[in-house]
Amino acid sequence: MSYYLQVLTSVGITIIGVLSVYIITGLTGLFSLGQASFMAIGAYTAGLLAKSFGWGFAACALAAVAAGGLAGFLVALPTIRLRRDYIALITFGFGEAVIAVLNNLANITGGATGLISIPRRTTPLLVWGSVVVLIILIWNLKKSRFGRQCFALKSDELTAKSMGINVNRVKLMAFVLASMITAYAGSLYAFHTTYVDPSVFVWNRSAEW
Repeated sequence: MSYYLQVLTSVGITIIGVLSVYIITGLTGLFSLGQASFMAIGAYTAGLLAKSFGWGFAACALAAVAAGGLAGFLVALPTIRLRRDYIALITFGFGEAVIAVLNNLANITGGATGLISIPRRTTPLLVWGSVVVLIILIWNLKKSRFGRQCFALKSDELTAKSMGINVNRVKLMAFVLASMITAYAGSLYAFHTTYVDPSVFVWNRSAEW
């Protein structure tokens, strides 16, 4: 039974990652190849705080979400004015940069050998409860004014701009929100596996999502 629970937990974490990609690609039509890097930021933030400072799950998860949102904001700010294919390239480069930083900061992150001895705090109930809550929130977001603006942007950016929609603001909000959700998935992943290493968060994972 424990094996099936482990699989169900991993599936739930993956679904949360896919939901974050849905906000960027499904709603706004943008294409990001760096979502796994925000998962890495969330995983390492939560893992380091729990391991080094003994923070609880809630505090670690909030810090991971904040770190992911900040990283998403810093990446999106200079890229939202670019065309969609360039956004994919920029996010791909950011993801590779994050992997390089994690590998080089071996004294903090463990480098290529990874971060070990993270306490196990993720449960199947917590993961699937999070999945249900996020699905409800994103469904309501889709039906909101912001969701309709995202769909307008996805259909035709120029027309959306001519109708008075602040296209750059919509892109920025979608990117930051997706980054925060992905970082939360990273915190769940770290507390589930109790071990993280940079090779887990390569661009292939973003492509799979």
